[in-house]
Amino acid sequence: MIQSIPHLYLASGSPRRRELLAQIGVPFTRIKVDVPEVRAAGETPEAYVQRLAEDKARAGLAALPGDAGVVLGADTLGVLDGQVLEKPRDQGHGAQMLRAMSGREHRILSAVALTDGQRCSCRLVESRVRFRELSDGEISRYWETGEPQDKAGGYAIQGLGAVFVVSMSGSYSAVVGLPLEATAALLAEYNIPVWQI
Repeated sequence: MIQSIPHLYLASGSPRRRELLAQIGVPFTRIKVDVPEVRAAGETPEAYVQRLAEDKARAGLAALPGDAGVVLGADTLGVLDGQVLEKPRDQGHGAQMLRAMSGREHRILSAVALTDGQRCSCRLVESRVRFRELSDGEISRYWETGEPQDKAGGYAIQGLGAVFVVSMSGSYSAVVGLPLEATAALLAEYNIPVWQI
């Protein structure tokens, strides 16, 4: 008897995550969730990003009609000197983060979580990105493009911000927003294959 493939739901509004899932040939339905992104006192960046991914997956499952399906939640954040690099609050905050990363290496933590209501599984992937020296003028011009305004750390490696990157180690897709190798491994645990083309 052939086992049916569970339907996947993506609990994320990120167009980047939608593109990455589609890239590996996994059909899915997007569901909207609203999970507060507030770091608890004493919570490590690693614990924070994993908790957010799991919270989003669980919130997505709670939003489903019935209980059929598997929900994917994910979160990505940057870390520099132990500080979490959030989405910029405004231009000043965005410029402050980019100046801090200028000429230095920062970490990107990306977590992906899946739940089917019976279990919740999570993987954490760490990557490292090094920037060249950035001038105040180009930081200002970059902000004016609009690209950094909704990005964790205030830049997009898959977009215009790529010109800042000297080197990267780890998972490129994780830096974009969804670690595909870890995602494929998790999907396999829930009997959802990639390349369903």
